[in-house]
Amino acid sequence: MNARQAVIGAGLGLLAAGAQAAGAAATTAGPPWWVWPLALFGVCFLLGMVAVPAGIGGGTLFVPIVSSFFPFHLDFVRGAGLLVALASALAAGPMLLRSGLGSLRLALPLAVLASAASIVGAQIGLALPAQVVQLLLGIVVLGIVVLMIVAPAAPAAAPREPDALSRALALHGLYYDAASRGAVAWQARHSLPGLLTFALIGLLGGMFGIGAGWANVPALTLLMGVPLKVAAGTSSLILSLASSSAAWVYLNQGAVLTMIAVPSVVGMMLGARIGARLLNVLKGQVIRRLVIGVLLFAGLRALLKGLGVWA
Repeated sequence: MNARQAVIGAGLGLLAAGAQAAGAAATTAGPPWWVWPLALFGVCFLLGMVAVPAGIGGGTLFVPIVSSFFPFHLDFVRGAGLLVALASALAAGPMLLRSGLGSLRLALPLAVLASAASIVGAQIGLALPAQVVQLLLGIVVLGIVVLMIVAPAAPAAAPREPDALSRALALHGLYYDAASRGAVAWQARHSLPGLLTFALIGLLGGMFGIGAGWANVPALTLLMGVPLKVAAGTSSLILSLASSSAAWVYLNQGAVLTMIAVPSVVGMMLGARIGARLLNVLKGQVIRRLVIGVLLFAGLRALLKGLGVWA
């Protein structure tokens, strides 16, 4: 039995002991065990409503928030975080495809590279100490916030001259914007740098257990020139493929607990269905501010936790 299996076995034993002692008089030090699944369901329902319009995936918010407020080991939180990101993406995917806000043609080549890299990242993340991963997570998320603040707003939706790879992959489309009540054409650009960027995103996403959504929107808008709403919608489609690959690594290592994963996934899926409807009616600048706000909060929480300032 290796050290990780011993930790997992000890965690399962503690959860079982807590459940058996929930009704006993000796359990006066904290709330009963069933409070945590109910709280997870409520929190994830709200996160799902926010994550889909922001295009960042449920895992980006789930991991730093749950690891800060709930008494679970980070490995279990990261394993559940990938399932949460996958669930929210799958719940919102059909609505996004029907509305034209999610482009399957754009998502597929990016998701293939992100999926392969996320498997490698998951292996690296499980080998690192939890506090180191928490600290790196905070730094990365805050770095994305700084990039979105200092960078110009998303490029205009008018089609641009495509590069050779964009033309070969037909990375373009048309969607109806309910907020402006008009059709908007878009054309992706910088395809090769975009593919390499998504490989890096997948590597870091698998390592932190947050899926690939934390940087999808900035990469699609600022680098590839995709309109913000299409970027947010396509981000969920990429998540549904990339997160599933890394999730298998955590499942194989025993870093997924039913008590954490089930209420989190159910709450996230229900909230994501509402979030998908909000994406179609919210203005682009509102979504941009929403992305910055939620990432700033999540990044600060993770950074403070990694530094030991917020236990």
